[in-house]
Amino acid sequence: MTTTTSLPTTVVSGSALVLNATYEPLCVVPVRRAAVLLLSEKAETVTPGDGFLRSERRMIPVPSVVRLNRYVKVARRRNISVTRRAVFARDGWRCGYCAGAAETIDHVLPRSRGGGHTWDNVVASCERCNHKKNDRTPSEMGWKLAVPPAAPKDPLWRVLGHRTPDPRWAVWLMAA
Repeated sequence: MTTTTSLPTTVVSGSALVLNATYEPLCVVPVRRAAVLLLSEKAETVTPGDGFLRSERRMIPVPSVVRLNRYVKVARRRNISVTRRAVFARDGWRCGYCAGAAETIDHVLPRSRGGGHTWDNVVASCERCNHKKNDRTPSEMGWKLAVPPAAPKDPLWRVLGHRTPDPRWAVWLMAA
């Protein structure tokens, strides 16, 4: 009878900021991806995180910020994708109509009436306001938006998206 014992596995969670060779912020990746960049010698750790990643033969600090060893030319997208989570983050997780807790997204000009799924036509909304508004515009309801919806202007949205940045990234993000 053979007995197999499984080795304890470390659950790796969290994110790491990736800098170009010129220290320009590029993107945020899972810690596992950052570790692969380090182990394949495509990047180096700039700022370590908390703890260590262990294998049978190696132990490396969990990376918080890594820098690529070679410069990577990145084609910048002009548009930032409209996603539910990004709309919630832009609107501070508050309803655009009543400032309550947002649970859904709402198209200011309903899609059934020609409104698109664009940054300037989508707001975070609570279920009550969304259902009450139904297939009408805010002006037809006598409502006003506290803040007109617009695409995020901050250049860090291209790097972070909807994520909350790790405080250890502040030095690198301020330079962007």
